[in-house]
Amino acid sequence: MRSADIMVVLDGEHLTIEQVNEVAQNGVQVSIVEEARSKVDASHRLVLQLVDEGRILYGITTGIGEFAKVRITREQSEDLQKRIIRSHAACTGDILSPEIVRAMMLLRINVMAKGYSGARYSTLQTIADMLNKNVIPLVYEKGSLGASGDLSPLAMLALVVIGEGEAFYQGMRMHGREAMELAGVSIVEPTYKEALALINGTQLFTGMAALMCVDAENLIKTAQIASAMTIDALKGVVKAFDPRLHVLRPFPGQKTVAANILRLIEGSEITANPIHDKVQDSYSLRCAAQIIGPALDALKYVREQVTIEMNSAADNPLFLAEDGEFLTGGNFHGQSVAAALDFMAIPMTTICCLSERHTNRLLNPALSGLPDFLTNGKGLNSGLMVAQYTAAALASENKVFAHPASIDSIPVSADQEDFVSMGPTAAYKLRNILKNAAPILAIQLICAAQALDFRAPLKPGRGTQAAYNKIREVVSHLEDDRALYPDIDAVTELVRNGDIVKAVENEIGPIEVTWQKEQICCHLSR
Repeated sequence: MRSADIMVVLDGEHLTIEQVNEVAQNGVQVSIVEEARSKVDASHRLVLQLVDEGRILYGITTGIGEFAKVRITREQSEDLQKRIIRSHAACTGDILSPEIVRAMMLLRINVMAKGYSGARYSTLQTIADMLNKNVIPLVYEKGSLGASGDLSPLAMLALVVIGEGEAFYQGMRMHGREAMELAGVSIVEPTYKEALALINGTQLFTGMAALMCVDAENLIKTAQIASAMTIDALKGVVKAFDPRLHVLRPFPGQKTVAANILRLIEGSEITANPIHDKVQDSYSLRCAAQIIGPALDALKYVREQVTIEMNSAADNPLFLAEDGEFLTGGNFHGQSVAAALDFMAIPMTTICCLSERHTNRLLNPALSGLPDFLTNGKGLNSGLMVAQYTAAALASENKVFAHPASIDSIPVSADQEDFVSMGPTAAYKLRNILKNAAPILAIQLICAAQALDFRAPLKPGRGTQAAYNKIREVVSHLEDDRALYPDIDAVTELVRNGDIVKAVENEIGPIEVTWQKEQICCHLSR
């Protein structure tokens, strides 16, 4: 956990992907900007006014979903709020990680801080207190269709807010009320509109998306490092990355990756001694910038979509205190983020397929000019042969996960909710792709490091040397056959925690991306 003197201040307008990761992954504390209180209170006063006027208000003086046609008396309305939360807590599957649940909580506070949800300020503060004291509701992962948002997972979160359900506190699983009492957090007695204010929206898969944007950036950078090591080890034709070539087809990602690869292999003695009769490389090497570049462009788009959603009013109905009106609509529908996640699955899968092809070229002596499967004593030793099998299996699995979820829909609630986004499915698929990407890239990195050993005494580039050195801290040169899974596990961990990228960036400076990255320090208060 990060120091308590660092804080993310929420105003409903300016939450960043980096801030979500700081709070979810590192335990940075949160607060709600004071200016939000007046907007939130005004919105709740409008709810009370409209109830007093006897207005028909969805989820307040009516049932919900198909039961929207059923009127609820004022006396029943507050009881309805707890019943909505309880009835919607119908998830199943594995327990979501604390990081994902913390991201959900943070995003839900930010939505309500905009001042259109009709909830009380004290309800927002309760969730902030839960985050700061690390009361983590138990939430199962399966059960949301991504419209009316993530109803069921958010309802499991809301159960703890009202002193029910289950939660984790100080490493122990317990009843929600017990966790709240032990942490000294006030329990909410929900009033008009607060059930929908707590459960209506896309905070599960948008929170996951924010976390995966950071993971994807790390993997895309790692893919460029792995490609540069492969190009270096195979005496690649460096002219393929000449900036004069890429400015003639100026896709931002392509230009950026080409420039990054040149910086990574700068100073290489290996590529400075080319194979004289080789005019150009195979597509997987020559077109690395054209293949990896679109992933950067896609991630830029996904970041924009996720950032918009994180800072939007995303429940129903919405109460506009400044106009004295309420609007019923569909801002809870997650198609924008669901489609973005499906989009991101494609270039990330492509990166994994490219990595496997690079591994193949490193291992095949007819393509590499290096020993068979990067081992001496062939026949007796199998070398890194079967590591490629693992990469191929994972890359093939990712092709299945790349099939879009957001084009599917199963109507529910007696066809009242007849077109849904399937956003959580899109998020879980992308999570699986990113999970598989780390060992696929790790296998390529292991093979590239082994290949560079066979190029000695010629030295690789500055960036590729830094990556090689980091790999050799955990995996030694393969002289004779040994079990490979510990090596794959060790380098996979280097990939996942960003150590490969950090080692390289410490040597050559930042590996560039195609957007102006927010600086976390600008959004954290001390």
